[in-house]
Amino acid sequence: MGQAQTVSVSGWRGAGAGSASAPSPVVGGAGSVLLLAALPMLAGALLPWVLLRPNRLAPGEYLRLPPLLAGAGLLLAALPFLATRLAPSLTWLAASASLAVVAGVWALGEQTRAALIGQPPFARASAASGAWLFLLGAGIAVRGAGLMGRRQRWLAWAWLPAVAAFILAGHLNAWSVLVEGRNEGPRWGQELAQHLRLVGEALGSALLIGAPLAVWAAGRARVAEGVLGVANGIQTLPSLALLGLLIAPLSALADTLPALRALGVSGIGAAPALTAMTLYALLPILRNGVVALRGVPPGPVDAARGMGMTPAQLFWRVRLPLALPVWLSGVRQAAVLLVGVASVAALIGAGGLGTYIFKGLQSAAADLILLGAVPAALLALGLDAGLRGLEVLLGRWLGRAG
Repeated sequence: MGQAQTVSVSGWRGAGAGSASAPSPVVGGAGSVLLLAALPMLAGALLPWVLLRPNRLAPGEYLRLPPLLAGAGLLLAALPFLATRLAPSLTWLAASASLAVVAGVWALGEQTRAALIGQPPFARASAASGAWLFLLGAGIAVRGAGLMGRRQRWLAWAWLPAVAAFILAGHLNAWSVLVEGRNEGPRWGQELAQHLRLVGEALGSALLIGAPLAVWAAGRARVAEGVLGVANGIQTLPSLALLGLLIAPLSALADTLPALRALGVSGIGAAPALTAMTLYALLPILRNGVVALRGVPPGPVDAARGMGMTPAQLFWRVRLPLALPVWLSGVRQAAVLLVGVASVAALIGAGGLGTYIFKGLQSAAADLILLGAVPAALLALGLDAGLRGLEVLLGRWLGRAG
């Protein structure tokens, strides 16, 4: 068994390489991820990098990288393979992945700025397929490096301050998405704040409803079956259909009770959006809550009961802390789900980043679509990473407490 493993790992060094000089199994195991990252990077270095258009809507001309930059891109794509053969180090792999992201963002800013030289003020320089593919491959490489050791995980994210410095220094100001963002001005910030408000209020409402239901259903099989069945049924409805179904009842309710209309409840706007988002977020919170509470080991519970703890003390001091990491995973899933549903809610006047997505679709302006879609995607990734980190911290704290 050990011999077969040595052969598979040493295959990364080529035939005839001895086991003493073979890379570690972690480096060799990253080979498939690195290959998946290298292919789009190689294609991206050769494909058009920038689309230059005379204005936002007009067709344009595709521009490729200069030969020197294209060659540098090919070299960056090959760096992980050179690392596995010449210097099989996790640190070198993580550094090369981070360097690829920095180089891709720098090249995007450099080429968009060069493309606009001598162009009219309404000209737009967008990222073409080559830039997107190269950055996709670099992102896959970063993700692969992030799955390695702790030190390499931080090194793989070293591109983040460099990219932030590029943006703050104005290196990407010629990119069409940032041009549209500057044209929108303070309104973009207002729509982002509205998006965050919708997500936060819907998640809070879902927790207020779902957490007690999960506690109630955890010890009752029939209740859990009924509650999860209803939540599953709601989840099967398309978000746009659910938003449409809520228009008529909320309009009738606002007409019947003028006090609700004075509070802003109507068939369109934030009220149906928050209602639909809350209903969508219930399933992961309920499901993970029930599973987490049922999965609490009986040993600590019996020990706490033997110490004379009341049922309330038993729940707050033993069952809930032990169930919290798994339950928090459901909260994370709900938060990421709500970021996407909030984008769709812009169709009924709820605002948010989806406003730019649908405005761009109506006018066939890809830059406006990206102005809403890219921040929404980054917001979802940020929420996922933050809540996942909280899960890890809770798990470590419980491990030390145990």
